[in-house]
Amino acid sequence: MSLRLYDTATQQTRAFEPLREGEVSIYICGLTTQGVPHIGHVRFAVAFDILRRWLVRGHGYDVTLVRNVTDIDDKILTESAEHARPWWAWSYAHELATSRALDTLGVLPATYEPRATGHIPEMVELIETLIERGHAYAADDGSGDVYFDVRSWPAYGELTRQRIEEMEAAADADPRGKRDPRDFALWKGAKTGEPCTASWPTAYGRGRPGWHLECSAMARKYLGDTFDIHGGGVDLRFPHHENEQAQSRAADLGFARWWLHNAWVTVKGAKMGKSLGNALAVDVLTETVRPLVLRYYLGAAHYRSMIEYGDGSLDEATAAVERISTFVQRSLEVCGVPADEVRAVAQTADLPAEFAAALDDDLNVPEALAVLFGTVRAGNRALDDAAVAGARHTLEQVVAMTQVLGVDPLDPHWSGPAADSAERDVLDALVTARLAERDKARAQCDFAAADAIRDELSSLGIVVEDTPGGARWALGR
Repeated sequence: MSLRLYDTATQQTRAFEPLREGEVSIYICGLTTQGVPHIGHVRFAVAFDILRRWLVRGHGYDVTLVRNVTDIDDKILTESAEHARPWWAWSYAHELATSRALDTLGVLPATYEPRATGHIPEMVELIETLIERGHAYAADDGSGDVYFDVRSWPAYGELTRQRIEEMEAAADADPRGKRDPRDFALWKGAKTGEPCTASWPTAYGRGRPGWHLECSAMARKYLGDTFDIHGGGVDLRFPHHENEQAQSRAADLGFARWWLHNAWVTVKGAKMGKSLGNALAVDVLTETVRPLVLRYYLGAAHYRSMIEYGDGSLDEATAAVERISTFVQRSLEVCGVPADEVRAVAQTADLPAEFAAALDDDLNVPEALAVLFGTVRAGNRALDDAAVAGARHTLEQVVAMTQVLGVDPLDPHWSGPAADSAERDVLDALVTARLAERDKARAQCDFAAADAIRDELSSLGIVVEDTPGGARWALGR
């Protein structure tokens, strides 16, 4: 079965064929570095990380992934001024915070991660092309603003299937000098009170790029005039992606051949965000939740489905990670095989056909997880029956599937129960000693003491499972 992806532009699930054989080019709209990233911000990165891993592991593609950094815009200037910090220092601090958050969640580094401020010449060149082709104009009021003329491009609105007459006025720039209120800013003239470092000289006057312009310019530089996939959150479809496509194609660029959009993380039905007061910062949340659990949670739903966050939302993810980790650890012990060897074999092991079919069906992770847990159940039965050879094969398949999804409990990146480290050995010795005390209490029918030990371990995030072969433990968070 070939890979099929839902294209937002055509509103159809289409068979994916890359522009160049054996290669896939992807551009993803990264974060605006105005504040600390929360889980709503980073869901897109987890979703497209799974896509990238599947393109490589499932289809053997060489993937080039560009994820931009919007390191200057109105919000950054406002936030930095309110905190009495230089805008570039404020932006860079939150760029680093974003990088840490993505690394914490096991998101693979982008092939290129360009900053908007590093690509001013490419943006100015694109503006000049649009003006020459009659699709952009400089405001005649001396403001230094340059606008895209939406009525000059008959296809404007095709990505989101809207008619110009039904659209609201663009909100990304002042109305000064506009021919049509829906025209959007390509270049924003410097304003009184803004720091001089936040503008660059051009033939139109000092200023800075519009939000939409930067992505068109950077995608072109790193991926060419035409590339395979453009991705981002569903909230970016309009106006950002609509404007990107219009200005790029008006400049005679092919631009994106597929548009993929992930849904939001919501709280009480509303999009998660700072303004709602419900933002959950990744660095704060992972103080009490294992990063592996959070990664699983953000990637378990279909990328086009909303995730509703609330009290207890991570419980199911915690239990799922425990099931996988416990099976993997038990299999390593019974089969007597080193974790590194299993990880190496799993990288080229055959994946279950049903698992591959699920991911080929528009990256259907829920169906893929159903196959994964079915395999875990089969592996546990093999262990119960002392079928070591079958258990090892199942172990390799389970690890292979978790590698594709980015939740491999054997990956040293995670501080999980299978981590091969001195810390693990010390923890194992301490927990084993407490479990021995629990066994002794149970043998003496002192069930209150036994339960107290289990509760103590549970409060520390250690889950105890009683099996025919004795008590086993795993980290639950």
